[in-house]
Amino acid sequence: MRDACHEGSMDPEKSMNAAKERAVRILGIFEEKYGRDMHTYLNYSAPYELLFSTIMSAQCTDERVNKVAEKLYAKYTSLEDFANADIEELQADIRSTGFYKNKAKNIKASAGILLDEYGGEVPSDIESLTSLPGVGRKTANVVRGNIFGIDSIVVDTHVKRVSNRLGLSVSKDPVKIEYDLMEIIPREYWILINLWFIAFGRKTCRAVGPKCGECTFAKEYCLWSTVNVL
Repeated sequence: MRDACHEGSMDPEKSMNAAKERAVRILGIFEEKYGRDMHTYLNYSAPYELLFSTIMSAQCTDERVNKVAEKLYAKYTSLEDFANADIEELQADIRSTGFYKNKAKNIKASAGILLDEYGGEVPSDIESLTSLPGVGRKTANVVRGNIFGIDSIVVDTHVKRVSNRLGLSVSKDPVKIEYDLMEIIPREYWILINLWFIAFGRKTCRAVGPKCGECTFAKEYCLWSTVNVL
């Protein structure tokens, strides 16, 4: 029987220590599987490009965003270009990412704010980033982790699903999951798990048709597969 099932009967301190030990074992498997030489799946050459690409990535695949971004950043080569863009033209440029009207509005507005309030630089603190239009904690943490090297946990759909299935968090709320993971996962892994869980979620631990028969975690660590598959 899986050790996670017994944690609720322990006192809080022992339960937390057990959760941390279990998380470290899981991370060891991920590190062996993927290594540490991983980088964000979004292509960019300037901090604001990663910010805008992450805004575009909402409800859209990274592959699609990268295709759109290649032409977009060749056409709009500065924050000034985005701030002064014709909104309907910008909408057309990013239409295939979905929700393009809101995304275009948020990108244009954020470009103006970065120029007017931050001297054309992307800020590093979570409060300033999340004050930008269309930027939530997920987008802010992508920027903080990849641009500034600030240890941050990004909870997207893959990280949420993998965390739930492996019993690292039982919450459905991304913000709560973020804090749950921060509590049990050593800081040195915060950026890495974003990449590991996404890679694992795309190829193996899929939302539909998960490959449990090929999964390293299925028998010993995955709470979901015992109930639904195995």
